[in-house]
Amino acid sequence: MDKYKVILVDDEEEVIDVIERKIHWDMLGFDVVGSANNGVKALELVEKQQPDVVITDIKMPYMDGLELSRRLNNDYQNIHIIIFTGFDEFEYAKEAVHLEIEEYMLKPINALELSDCLKRVKNSLDKEREEKLNVEKLANYFNASLPVLQTNLFVSLIEGRVSESDYEKFLAAYQIDMKGPLYCCAVFHTSEHHVPDGMNPLLLSMSVEQQIKDRIADTWKCKVFTYLGNSVLIIEIASEDAMAELTDACDRFCRWAYRVMGAVVTAGIGRVCDSLLNINNSYEGAREAVSYRVLYGTQRAINIAEIAPKEQKAAVQYEDANMHELIKSIYLGKRDAIEGAVHDEIEKLHRSAQTMNRYKLTLMEMVGTFYRFCANNFIDFDNFSGGISNPYEKVPEMDEVTLTAWLIDTSMAIGEELKNARNNTSRRMVTDAQNMVVDRYMEPDLSLDTVCSELGVSNSYFSSVFKKETGKSFISYLTDYRMDHAANLILETNEKSYKIAEQVGYQDANYFSYVFKKRFGMSPSKYRTEHTGNK
Repeated sequence: MDKYKVILVDDEEEVIDVIERKIHWDMLGFDVVGSANNGVKALELVEKQQPDVVITDIKMPYMDGLELSRRLNNDYQNIHIIIFTGFDEFEYAKEAVHLEIEEYMLKPINALELSDCLKRVKNSLDKEREEKLNVEKLANYFNASLPVLQTNLFVSLIEGRVSESDYEKFLAAYQIDMKGPLYCCAVFHTSEHHVPDGMNPLLLSMSVEQQIKDRIADTWKCKVFTYLGNSVLIIEIASEDAMAELTDACDRFCRWAYRVMGAVVTAGIGRVCDSLLNINNSYEGAREAVSYRVLYGTQRAINIAEIAPKEQKAAVQYEDANMHELIKSIYLGKRDAIEGAVHDEIEKLHRSAQTMNRYKLTLMEMVGTFYRFCANNFIDFDNFSGGISNPYEKVPEMDEVTLTAWLIDTSMAIGEELKNARNNTSRRMVTDAQNMVVDRYMEPDLSLDTVCSELGVSNSYFSSVFKKETGKSFISYLTDYRMDHAANLILETNEKSYKIAEQVGYQDANYFSYVFKKRFGMSPSKYRTEHTGNK
C-alpha cells in the first residue's frame, strides 16, 4: 500500500533536519516529500505534492502556522495538520480549535511522542482510506446495478405505480435523463407460434430485442426493456408530427424481422403523453394496439391513435374493473371473444351477488357501463338495446338464458357499429387521398409521403387501408390515374410526349414512356397511331 505523504514546515532548517533523521518514517508508513521554511512556500509545495499530513511550526515569517492551517482547511480539507510550538504559544494555539488541528506538540520535539502522534494520525488516515474504498465499491456496485434499477423504475412507471411526489426523486436517483418534451410507448410482440425450425422461442425474442436496440434505439431516443415477454420502448418525441414517422420506422422493422429472421413481430404504438408519469396510459394503448393484430394482421406496426377515432380517446382509457374484458372484446368485434367475456361476467355476477338486491344493483351497474361506453364513443345505446324501453328496469328481471343472449346480442351490435365507424373513417381517408390525386396528379412531387403527411397518418397504416378499400396500392392508383389521363391527352391533342409527360407529373420523358408502355403495352407514339389511325 502506498505510504502517506508528509510535508515539514519550520523556519529553522536544523529543526527540520532533526525531525527527518530521528523519526522512522518508513516503518510508520509515511514518506517526507518536501519541506518549507514559511507558510507561503508551504502552500506552493502542498499544491504540487498533495500531501496527507502537514507538520508545521506556528511562528514563521510571511505566513505563520495558524494562517497556514486556516488556508489548508479551506482549500484542502482532507489534509491532517500537526502543530508544534513553544510553551508560551501553546495556550494560544489550543484556542484555535475551530481550525481542527489534529495534534499539538511542544518544542523541543520528542521523537517518541511524535512517533506516537504519527501512529494516531495514521490510524485516522487508514480509516478514511477504508471508508473511501467502501464508498467507491458502493458507487461501482450502484453503477453496475443502474440498468436493472432503471428497468425496474420504467416497469413501475408503465404500471402506474409511481406517485407524483416520488417521480422527480426517482428520475434523479436513477439518472434518467429523458427531456421529451413528449413521450410515447411502443410494445413489440414476437409470436411464439411462428418460430423458424431449430430456433428457441425465447432466443428468437431476445434476438429481436437486440435488433430493436440496433435498428430503432440508435435512431430514436428511447429506453428498451423486456416486460411480460414483450420488448417495450419508452420513446422521447419532439412533437406529435413525429408519430407517423415513428410508426413507419417500427413497421419497416417488423417486415425486416420476418424477411431476415423469420420472426413474426407486431408493434403496438401508444398515444403521446407529456410526462413519463403518465406513460402508463401510452403503454396500455400500445398493448391494445398489439391486440388488434387479429383484425389488421401481424408483421406490421399498429398505432392506436390511427385505428381508433381520435374522439374515442376517453373510451380507450376507460377502466371498469367488472367489464374490462367484455369492453375489450366489443372493440375487437369477435363473436367467440364476446361470448366468452359474457359468460365470465355472468359467472362473476352469480359469485359476487349474494342477495337479490345486490344482484339487481350489479345488473343496473352493467347497464350503466354500456350507456357510458356508448356515450364515450358517440353511439346511442338505446338503438342497440334490443328494443327494450327501460333497460335499467327490464334487464334485472331477465332469467340467465335471456340475460346471456341479450348481453351477447347487444355487445355484438355495438361492436359492429364501432367497426362501421372505423370503416367510415377509413373510407373518408381513402376518399380524401383519391381527391388529392384528382386535384394534384400533375404535381411531380405528389407521393405516398406527401399524402400521408397531409392526412397526418403513417405510411404503413394508410397503405394497408388504401389497399383494402381500393384493391391496389396508392402508388399504383396514382400511376394508373396519370397514365389514363395521359392516354386521353395523346388521343385528344397533338402535344409531344415530353409535354404530356409534364402535364401528368413526370419530369423525365423517358421514364414516362417506360411507365406508359408498361401500362398499355406500347409506346405513347404507337398508342396514338393505333388509336387515331394517324400514320
